[in-house]
Amino acid sequence: MKTDTRQSHDAYVKALTDISRAITSDLFLEDLLKLIVMVTAKVTGVDICSLWLIEEMDGALKIRLKATQAIAPEYVKDRSLDLSEGVVGYVATHNRPLIVKNVLKSKRFKEKEMARKLGLVSMLSVPLQVKGEKVIGVLNCFTSAPHDFSETEVNLITAVSNQAALAILNAELMVKTKVIQEELETRKVIERAKEIIMHRRGMKGDEAYRWIQKKSMDNRKSMRQVAEAILLSEEVYHQ
Repeated sequence: MKTDTRQSHDAYVKALTDISRAITSDLFLEDLLKLIVMVTAKVTGVDICSLWLIEEMDGALKIRLKATQAIAPEYVKDRSLDLSEGVVGYVATHNRPLIVKNVLKSKRFKEKEMARKLGLVSMLSVPLQVKGEKVIGVLNCFTSAPHDFSETEVNLITAVSNQAALAILNAELMVKTKVIQEELETRKVIERAKEIIMHRRGMKGDEAYRWIQKKSMDNRKSMRQVAEAILLSEEVYHQ
């Protein structure tokens, strides 16, 4: 961990700035998560930084590893925990940072064999939360030597995690918005194609819709692709 207070503060400010820029970018969520852990690891000087997000799996809420700057196979493998399990589950459900002086001696820390192989010792885990919103995940920082995380370090890493949470929520919102826009556009295209089929074949609305649906299934094309082909043929016909 970096010890010079001024240098450390400047580094955290830069980290916040980098993540703030990501909030208004069009980074894919996977790239954004990778950026967050890389920036956090760089400015804190920790050996491993990881980011876990809460998501629904098999009808239950789990917390799942989504990004890390580590390259060790033991750490990067896909894994998830119940919200009642481990340090990450505790931090997510209690919504407060947790410092573990030695993960090998902690009852809450679940992956002792992995920590032993990678030489991990101390850990700081902080919730990912936008002010007033629910916790969406957890940000972990590990060191390979015993380390007493100071109150300043905890506060600064918490500030980074809050900014990261905002960036993640923004990225997810952008994805949802794009999906909704695409769905609305698809409906418009199908509706226009349906009107053309109604006129051409003397069909009612529901009959025309089923006609397009059948063409979609028969040709293994999406309904939007079939509808766009109908619109194109209509445009060519009237040229």
